[in-house]
Amino acid sequence: MTMFYKSSKFLKTPFLKTAFSPRSFLSFIWYVASRIVLGAVFASFMLIFALRYYNPPTSTEMLRFKLSGEVVRHEWVDIEKISPHLIRAVIMSEDGQYCRHNGIDWRQVEKAWQEALEGAKKPRGASTITMQTAKNLFLWAERSYIRKALELPMAYLMNVMWSKRRQMEIYLNIVEWAPGVYGAKAAAFYHFKRKPHQLTATQAARLAAALPNPIVRRAGRPGPYTRKIANIIKKRMANASPWVRCVLK
Repeated sequence: MTMFYKSSKFLKTPFLKTAFSPRSFLSFIWYVASRIVLGAVFASFMLIFALRYYNPPTSTEMLRFKLSGEVVRHEWVDIEKISPHLIRAVIMSEDGQYCRHNGIDWRQVEKAWQEALEGAKKPRGASTITMQTAKNLFLWAERSYIRKALELPMAYLMNVMWSKRRQMEIYLNIVEWAPGVYGAKAAAFYHFKRKPHQLTATQAARLAAALPNPIVRRAGRPGPYTRKIANIIKKRMANASPWVRCVLK
């Protein structure tokens, strides 16, 4: 009885009251969460910095596909060995302001946000090539506000640390062009039985036309709609010089 009295008296000491108070617990949770976030930010910073010099061997999308038991076709190729036609086609179809923004096209972000507020069923994605690179390399494919919130600082950091040419090189090596087919080298062979530097303007335009939905749109055997989009892209490519100078000198 005496021991119980002493222990209960001990639990009522000011120190333990403070240690086990809700406010202290919340402060502890906030401390741990903030350290986790700071650690993740620092790790992302170091990884993005390292990828300025080293080629990424894989991406989260490729890893996800591998874990599902499927075969991944992917092989790195330097940008010098990729057809300029493909670079023009991708910029003119995916991100016309690529050479002019800082990784984020704020005008498109504002328009997409406005459409979402107005209840649009399919508001525009507003993702730049840099943002798509961040998504494909580090994040996940499913749309969400959380993913978008992570994309933005990553894209900005990539734009600070990587040249536009480097951003394009990594993008063209990790983007999906058919189920399990990642990067320009695998795509060129899979769809056209060619090396990436051998791609013609028409083939490059078809590959670019397939990018928004490579599971449905087939660059090698395009349907009427994909062929129509590819023809539009090919026409834009003819006047692409002012828009691609940051990548193609």
